[in-house]
Amino acid sequence: MSLLNTAKHLLRTRRCFPKKRLGQNFMIDEDLLRLMVSYASLNKNDVVLEIGPGLGFLTRLISQKCKQVIAVEVDPRLTTILRTELEDLDNVTLVEGDVLKVPLLDFNKVVSNPPFYVSSPILFWLLERNLDCAVLTFQKEFARRLVAVVGSKEYGRLTVMIYYRADVELLDHVSKDLYYPSPEVDSYIVRLRPRLPPFAVEDEQAFSQVVRTLFTQRNKKVRNAIVPYLARLGTRREKIKEIADSLLYHDKRVRKLAPEDFGALTNEIRRLAESKRRLSSMVND
Repeated sequence: MSLLNTAKHLLRTRRCFPKKRLGQNFMIDEDLLRLMVSYASLNKNDVVLEIGPGLGFLTRLISQKCKQVIAVEVDPRLTTILRTELEDLDNVTLVEGDVLKVPLLDFNKVVSNPPFYVSSPILFWLLERNLDCAVLTFQKEFARRLVAVVGSKEYGRLTVMIYYRADVELLDHVSKDLYYPSPEVDSYIVRLRPRLPPFAVEDEQAFSQVVRTLFTQRNKKVRNAIVPYLARLGTRREKIKEIADSLLYHDKRVRKLAPEDFGALTNEIRRLAESKRRLSSMVND
C-alpha cells in the first residue's frame, strides 16, 4: 500500500482529520523520506529528535539507522495512532506535547518535517542545543531566507542570525504534491550544521537587538535606522544624530550590510556605551 493510501486509511479509520492550524501535512513520498534520513548520516550511536512525527512514516525509517528516536507530537489524536503504529519499535520514545516546552532527553541530531508555522522558533531553539546536524523541511520562502544573498529581497534578520550560528544548505526542492493534504506552497529539505560564530560579537543580546532594529527599516541608511536603538540605550536626544553619523557604515543601506558588518557595528556601539558609562561614573565620583 502506498504511503498516501496508508495515510488516508489511518486517518479515516481513526476519524482523525488533519488540522490546518497545526500545520498537519504528511509527507507521503518514501524515497524523499529515505533521502532525508541519508542526509543526516545516521549511525548506531545517534540519538535523533523528530518534531511532529505525524503518522510515523519517517520515524520508522530513522529508527532503523540510529540508537534512539525521540518523537515529539503535540496532537494527542496523532499520539494515539503513533502508539499503535510504532509499538514494535523498541528504540522509539514517544513524547506528547510542545517540543519547545516539554523536557527531553539529550539528542545529537534532528531529522524532521516540523509544522511550517513554527519554523522560526524551532530553528532558533535548535541552535541553542548541542547538535551535530539537523535535516528539516521548511517552506520555500523561509528556506530561501536562510541562505539569501546580501542586498536581495529575501535577505534579512533571519539570514544574519542563522549565518552567525550555523552552516546552511538547501538540498532538495519538495513539491507540495508530495504531502497529504497538500500545503499551499512547495518546500525545501534543509541541512544545518551548527558551528562557532565566524566573527566576534562582544554582546550577543545586543547583536540580536541591533539586527532586529535595523531590519525594521531595511531600506534606510544606518544613520537613520539605528536611531530607535540609540534612544533605547538612553542616549540624549541632542547626541543621537551626532553618534549615528559617526558610526561605522553610517552611510550604507541596512540591506547592504553583510552579517560581519552588523557584528562590527554592534561592537562599536557597545564600546561607545561603555565609554559613556565610565565617563558618567567619573563625573559622579
